[in-house]
Amino acid sequence: MNEEPTQLLASVRQFGIQLSATPRGARLARLLAVEQLRTWELDAVADAAAQIVAELANNAATHGHVSGRDFQLAMFALPDVLRIEVTDTRAERLPVVCPHGDGESGRGLVLVDALASRGWGVELGPPPRKTVWAQVELAPPGRALS
Repeated sequence: MNEEPTQLLASVRQFGIQLSATPRGARLARLLAVEQLRTWELDAVADAAAQIVAELANNAATHGHVSGRDFQLAMFALPDVLRIEVTDTRAERLPVVCPHGDGESGRGLVLVDALASRGWGVELGPPPRKTVWAQVELAPPGRALS
């Protein structure tokens, strides 16, 4: 029996960095994400992804901040989706969406929800961490996003 070796059909491009849980760290997360997306030639989703990173990184620096602890930004580009993850060390502070702007926080997550064409969510652990993620659909080769 002649079996051909299994080939990896899709490659995953990855980017990750640890940043200070400060407003400056949140701004740097956005700038680094935009530059990485340019490197990956994902300009079609760069604006949406930059807004998502800005909101999630700002939340990590504002609500997930613990003195002396950083947050992490990770991005994974698969053939059909860009996954953005921001991890902080305040698992007890879960994100809350305030769709009508009534609350003091949560309005940025309304924007994340609108921009994350493949959804968003939260994963807990390992303690004391939580990861807030969002996914943006990528256009297949030869088809532009509308």
